[in-house]
Amino acid sequence: QVQLVESGGGLVQPGGSLSLSCSASGYTSNINAMGWYREPPGKERELVAVWRRGGNTYYADSVKGRFTISRANAKNTMFLQMNSLKPEDTAVYYCAASFRDYCSSYGCTEEADFGSWGQGTQVTVSS
Repeated sequence: QVQLVESGGGLVQPGGSLSLSCSASGYTSNINAMGWYREPPGKERELVAVWRRGGNTYYADSVKGRFTISRANAKNTMFLQMNSLKPEDTAVYYCAASFRDYCSSYGCTEEADFGSWGQGTQVTVSS
């Protein structure tokens, strides 16, 4: 069992930056990948980025070049650095953890790949 808690959301102006954190506790040694999803108002939840234990990452086209996902293993914490924020980045952001073996090196881009989810943190980009 892994518990995930997000933090760092808030209100930011367009063009600004925000950093989200996801703290993991429990059987964290079983985690093979972690991801950030977001749910914009009135829309379906979508994948933002994935960190894989093997060292590679995945980004949705909409955030490529603006967002960076990383993990501090010693602290069991994952981060999402968000720069050049746009109003369309407004959403509830969720972190998720995957325990599937293949997720350590490839794939892991479907919600079904992730077995633990946080409660979410609101990010609002507005002037």
